[in-house]
Amino acid sequence: MSWAAVIAGAVIASALSFMLLSGGAGLGFVASSPWSGEGASAMALGTGAVIWMIVTHIISFGVGGYVAGRLRTKWVGVHTDETYFRDTAHGFLVWALSAAISGLLIGSALVSAAAGTARAGASLVAGAGTAAAAAAGQAASGEGNRAGMATEYLADLLLRSEQPNPAGEPQAARAELGRIIAASLAKGEVSVDDRTYAARVIAAQTGIDPPTAERRVEDVVNRAREAAQQAEQRAREAADAARKAAAAFALWAFASMLIGAFVASWMATIGGRSRDAIA
Repeated sequence: MSWAAVIAGAVIASALSFMLLSGGAGLGFVASSPWSGEGASAMALGTGAVIWMIVTHIISFGVGGYVAGRLRTKWVGVHTDETYFRDTAHGFLVWALSAAISGLLIGSALVSAAAGTARAGASLVAGAGTAAAAAAGQAASGEGNRAGMATEYLADLLLRSEQPNPAGEPQAARAELGRIIAASLAKGEVSVDDRTYAARVIAAQTGIDPPTAERRVEDVVNRAREAAQQAEQRAREAADAARKAAAAFALWAFASMLIGAFVASWMATIGGRSRDAIA
């Protein structure tokens, strides 16, 4: 083994990879745009990134393998098949050493990014079901804390009376109704007591009859429940799209690395043959 040639080829391959990836990132930023209707689409950018990644591996590992093949010591009295195998091994080691160096440098960053994406997707899905309830509680009481909202709802239960808030106190009635709706969304249904009391409050504030007020309560809660379900569905769709994109990128990265290993091994044999052909 000519480790000096292998290390030289790996360093060259790593430098070329960094240079080409930097250029590709610059082209990606130039082609993209934050304005709607301008710049390349997400599909075009993703396809371009995959193509550029494959081309980067072909060029960088091809040059690194060829350099390792040319720089290795000429073997005397070695069979042609053995020479071919050794040159292939030199090229493969160039790829392996360069990949190991790159993995040590950026592997932790990629793992952290993937873990952060997974945690964000899981939090998004987990919190989608209670997003509408939290929003309603925040709008009603000015509190973003769900525990505090539940405590206020329990306090409302303790202070309920047969005579609801009069028409002269619309803000207090609005806040109390908001907490009732938020608690109903969290439980998944409106209790009979909450429905009856909310209907009395609405009747006192608007002057409509109690049966109409009860139907209005049921209609509003159903709308809020549908909004929460739609938000959860959109969150799951976004998380699934992110999962598919990450899986596709990982598979294409695997394919590009495999292509790079083949190119480095093949180009090392070409470099070795050129070296042996020199008198």
